[in-house]
Amino acid sequence: MDGVIIDSNPVHREAWVEYNLRHGVETTEAMHQHMYGKRNDAIIRDFLGHHLTDAEVHEHSDRKEALYRELMRPRVAEALVPGLRQFLARHRDVPMGVASNANAENVRFVLEQAGLGPFFRVAVSGGEVPRGKPFPDIFLRVAQLLEVPAEECVVFEDSATGVEAGLRAGMPVVGLSTTHDELAGVSILVRDFLDPALAAWLANGS
Repeated sequence: MDGVIIDSNPVHREAWVEYNLRHGVETTEAMHQHMYGKRNDAIIRDFLGHHLTDAEVHEHSDRKEALYRELMRPRVAEALVPGLRQFLARHRDVPMGVASNANAENVRFVLEQAGLGPFFRVAVSGGEVPRGKPFPDIFLRVAQLLEVPAEECVVFEDSATGVEAGLRAGMPVVGLSTTHDELAGVSILVRDFLDPALAAWLANGS
């Protein structure tokens, strides 16, 4: 979702800077780069300390994501990745699902605020699988819910951990350069859903 459906990483960066400052932590660029594609439980322990209990991590996660949604709410429409809505409409007969390391509330927030919910038959958040990306659990779970064999699925990803998860699930991966200019292992790298290379790749049977 983040970086694929919506270019939310700039707002997540803003939210992390503000949230970490509240706890006496200055967020570096290296920390920003480290958090892309990871689940909040891992990010929070990296940022605020590995001594935190699971309950404390959960509380920090809820508070940080509430701040993110507050910052993102007026920006959702303008932050959608270019061409996304047209792409989803064009392929609405294909079973599609969201597989995001984000928490469930953020997934609901984006899909509802953007009016994209009807396009997706299932949505699985990071807390609904035992292991987050780069493990393949979330993609395999979505494939299972869609009742589509893993090898017949195509993953769209913007992060290295997401690409790794897709490949480990046995799925070809389309990379979007919303977050990184290069993504190793992808079948094709496109700038957004308007990129003509994407349509050509799909037309050739991926």
